[in-house]
Parts: sequence; structure tokens; C-alpha cells
Amino acid sequence: MKLGLLTSCLPEWSLEEIAGWAGEHGFEALELAAWPSLGDRPFTASHVAADRFDGAEAERVRAALDSNGLELSALAYYDNNLASDPTEREAYHSHLRACIDTAAELGGVPVGTFIGRDPGRTVAENLREAERVMPPLVDYAGERGVALMIENCVMEGWHPDGAPGNLAYSPELWEWMFGLGFYLNFDPSHLLWLGIDPVEALRPYVDRVIHAHAKDAEVFPAERNRYGFFGRLGTREQHPWDMGWWRYRLPGSGEVDFRRYVDTLYEGGFEGVLSVEHEDPIWGGTTEKVLRGLEIGQRNLAPLVVG
Repeated sequence: MKLGLLTSCLPEWSLEEIAGWAGEHGFEALELAAWPSLGDRPFTASHVAADRFDGAEAERVRAALDSNGLELSALAYYDNNLASDPTEREAYHSHLRACIDTAAELGGVPVGTFIGRDPGRTVAENLREAERVMPPLVDYAGERGVALMIENCVMEGWHPDGAPGNLAYSPELWEWMFGLGFYLNFDPSHLLWLGIDPVEALRPYVDRVIHAHAKDAEVFPAERNRYGFFGRLGTREQHPWDMGWWRYRLPGSGEVDFRRYVDTLYEGGFEGVLSVEHEDPIWGGTTEKVLRGLEIGQRNLAPLVVG
């Protein structure tokens, strides 16, 4: 197992800057943010130009990684593949295919995405729609030697009332998506606030995990007593990503048992990259604080990860 980081927490930095810093601070791999150069959703970035990828871009990426002793663990492009607007949906699918082509040229690394959800349809209707539109994307990737993986993020901010916006957040739905040919980019933080033990949920499915995130979560019982499990509703429109009773943290700063988590990955035969995904508000807001947060994550995880 190797320790890496997801580059989306540093949207203003170039790939070359991130690679240089990561190589100097004990990281071994980068999960490259590959969103197109548009949009303003938090924690998105463009560190590889998948929408205009060519030989020069391939050489730039390889040089940045190789010169700093880093490997490429995955490409990250997480958007709503079940978006209700057909034009918007096709734009997401088109860019996802571009990411797949880019990943194939860069050695066949996996590409991460979401199932997503049309908030105007029921869960059952969304599942049937996914069964129609997602297999062609899986096939497109497979023909190019690339695995598509889904992160188990709830994406509650995509739903007007804070309901799950990505239908891949629980073991029940993992089993469903495995049947469509997807793999799992496992993130323990999302399960913790759902009331699911991340380690026990992971244990039966390690063989379907080809990439893993290192992100923690912290819950506040007093606030949960005020808002309830579904979170704040009166200010949902102003704060779509803030349920009011929990928050993401860096590894070791929340309630995920990372020793058990890493040990379970090892026990199940996982040999991939554990990638720090930094969305901790305490260590955000400035580049300096983000970098300090990444150092904290690396320091807390390094004793657990044996290359």
C-alpha cells in the first residue's frame, strides 16, 4: 500500500507545484483532479487537461510525477451521471469518456466518478435509469483497459432536501453497482455519519476496492438532537452542504478508527493507494492551512502504511 493525496484541495496550484511539494513531504502518489475548467463546486480542480489531452500533456504529467518520485493512482472526476437535464448529463458523460481516454494513455489507472441521481425521480426510477445509461460507460472504459470506480459519497447537497444525491452510499447499493461492472473507491468518512461502521462495511468488499480515500468525520450529538438525522432544513437553500451536526476532518482528527481501517485493507489483500482527501474546514481557507492539513494527514497515516 502507498500513501497519496487527492489534488482537488489545491485548485490554485499547478500539477508541478503539487508534485514537488508532495514528493518532499512523504507522499508517494497523486490522485489527479480532472474536472473541466469550469464550474464552482467546492473541492474540484483541473490538474490534468482531459478535455484537451495530447502527447504534450501526457509528457507534462509524466515528467511532474517522475521527477518527484510519485506514481499516478487515479483520475478524479466526480459529477452527476444521472443529471435530469439531458444536455447537462451528456456533457458529464462526454468528459468522463475523455477522462477514460486520458487514463488509458497514462497507464490504465482507474477513473473515479459518481452514479448520481435525478432528484425529481424516485430511488427505484433512478436505479432503473442507471442500469440503462451506465453500462455503456463501463464498457467504454473496459475496452480501453480502464476500471471505473464509484466513491461512496452521499452528495446530500445535490438534493434540495438533503436526501442522498449519489446512489452508491451504502453496502446494499454497492452490491447493485458491482453488478453493473463498477469498482469501489472506498471512503470511510461518509459511512460514519450514516451510522454505519466503516470497517465492518468494508470487510466483505475489499476485493472490489481498487482505490481508497483517507478522510475522517466528526459528529456533534447536541446538534443532531436539534436538527435530527436529516440535518438542518430551514436553511437548506443557503447551506446545501452543511447538515449542521457533523463535519469532515483530516485522518486522525475525527472518529474513524484508521488503524482498524488500514488493517482491514491489508487483511483483504488491498495493494493500492490510500489517498488523503482534504475537506477539513479547520485546515482550509488558505493554501498555507491546506498544506498544513495535508502534513497532519500524512503524519497520522504514515506509521500505518507499509509500502
